[in-house]
Amino acid sequence: MRKFGLIGDPISKSGSPSLFRAAYRNEEQEDGSPYSYDLIEGCDFEASWDIFIKEYSAINVTAPFKEKAYARVEELSELGKGLVSGPAARIGASNLLVKTSEGIAAHNSDFTGIVVAVAEAYYPGIVEEFIKEYGSNFCIKVHQFFLMSLGRRFTSQPQALIVGCGGAGRAAAVAAAELGFATVLMNRTEDKAREIAEAMPEYGFLVDPIADFKEALRECDLVIYTVPAAIPQIQELSADHFLQEGCSCDSKVILEANYKDPSFDEGTRVKIAAADGTYIPGTKWLLYQALTGYPLMTGLEPDLDAMKQSLLGTVFG
Repeated sequence: MRKFGLIGDPISKSGSPSLFRAAYRNEEQEDGSPYSYDLIEGCDFEASWDIFIKEYSAINVTAPFKEKAYARVEELSELGKGLVSGPAARIGASNLLVKTSEGIAAHNSDFTGIVVAVAEAYYPGIVEEFIKEYGSNFCIKVHQFFLMSLGRRFTSQPQALIVGCGGAGRAAAVAAAELGFATVLMNRTEDKAREIAEAMPEYGFLVDPIADFKEALRECDLVIYTVPAAIPQIQELSADHFLQEGCSCDSKVILEANYKDPSFDEGTRVKIAAADGTYIPGTKWLLYQALTGYPLMTGLEPDLDAMKQSLLGTVFG
């Protein structure tokens, strides 16, 4: 029986198992057993890695192990026993490990999840349309379409603000830049943001202090918030901060990573809507991360409608 799972700590409230079960609820293996998806919780990366190697075909990886998972596969690749995808290599973190005939492959579906979520926000319906037309290649086609449409959608180069520079933040920064946004990094520890900017000079990342959050948000078309808790400035935001005065597009998009306890609460989301902005909840990032990642794990296309249904009752949008 092929087994799949998630490593990280803490992960007891993860939405990944229910999404996985929904994605493959009609699939059975040759022995008649349904696909399994387990939570492998623990703060010891080596212990979690050993369990993966001994028992699992593929695993998702979450905090605090994304950078360690990437580094381990990078070491294996030097021995001819590992493969690293382009996004994972650019980001320096992996949230998906898959055993293959050529070794363990490291992927980053945080990146593809962001690309798809942002494109869907600007072009509602594009995901289902492109899945029907292009199948498993839909994410690549969505990315290409977005880049080709930049000049029509924006009056000048759009700007993105990435808040938080952990594994998800780095994925967000690279995804925003690869989508054509001039990208600003912001982190509570400013030196960490500068380290990322210096490590990826090809993207021309700028760094702003966290104290400038409100003004930076006002000036950017896209904001991706990856900090696991709310910074105080969020409660100080008014609807005016979400207006697009002087920006390159008529609608601001806010994408939040945290789907368990959103930092942009209901009152703040009302302000975003009042300014004709778009709020993308963390559940959509989770959905599209799974939609683009699970086929790499299983070799099968997941059931998108069933996955959406499994997220009903959460902040979905």
